[in-house]
Amino acid sequence: MRQPERTIAPIDFSCQQTSDFLLPQPAVLKSVGWEYLHFEHHHQPQFDTPEHEANWHVIAYCPPTSYFVDDEMRSGERWLDGKLKRETRHSGDIAIIPAGIAQRCNWSVTAQFTIVAIDPILLQQMGHDWVNPDRIELIPYYMTQQDLLIQGIVSTLRTEIENSKMGGPLLVDSLRTALAIHLLRNYCTTQPKQFNETKGLSQLKLQQITEYVRENLHQEIKLTELAAIAQLSPYYFLRLFKQTTKVTPHQYILRCRIEQAKVLLQQSELSLAEIATQVGFCDQSHLTRYFKRLLGVTPKQLQQG
Repeated sequence: MRQPERTIAPIDFSCQQTSDFLLPQPAVLKSVGWEYLHFEHHHQPQFDTPEHEANWHVIAYCPPTSYFVDDEMRSGERWLDGKLKRETRHSGDIAIIPAGIAQRCNWSVTAQFTIVAIDPILLQQMGHDWVNPDRIELIPYYMTQQDLLIQGIVSTLRTEIENSKMGGPLLVDSLRTALAIHLLRNYCTTQPKQFNETKGLSQLKLQQITEYVRENLHQEIKLTELAAIAQLSPYYFLRLFKQTTKVTPHQYILRCRIEQAKVLLQQSELSLAEIATQVGFCDQSHLTRYFKRLLGVTPKQLQQG
């Protein structure tokens, strides 16, 4: 007798599709507009998902809860690529479901969990200096182990969604980079090559990067944009830039903004608020705070002096 074909529900995170259609209730927290990264936090009643498959790598995380849940009650089953395993799901446990791997799971009690999806393209961009991009493949893991770094990243991402503050995009960019590198180092089927120290960025590349920064101070400047100019992965670029200049790209951009603000304060009739916008700060107080930190005086004190 012919076996019925399996029906696997696809999740396309590249189109900002969420996992809500698999679950009884929508997520209570979601990220919006994050590049290469998607976050969801769920409170769900007892459920059993249909078999599904994502086009991004997925990390499932069991966070600490404010109420007592017996581990035996919280345990459940997960099918990964057709292989069944029972999970104990202690607080802090993670599961890793690589892109293209079918899974389904169930919870026998009210569940609180988080999923973080990461675009495979980001891992290829981060890892192309160490690993052939065609060989970047993650190892599946059931929710039976702890990873303190991933716990910290997931917790910080959740806090950012709940209480978005100054520098949010830069923080998310840093966490996304750290997560991609951590996955490449610890959950990849091919071990990355050892990082080779060099003499740093060439003079030509450094000049191209610094010119780009100074021409674009009025807008957000991403690490990926600077790395693309240098034709390097963001992580490798970050290492070489700091080795060459003794500061991180973020610190360099901040200094350039303060230097340009100083010039405009002394040579233009623009208001402090206009200068803040022109050199890439979100407002006047943001400029004043960093101006005082780097130069030891406020913008008004500089003008009066």
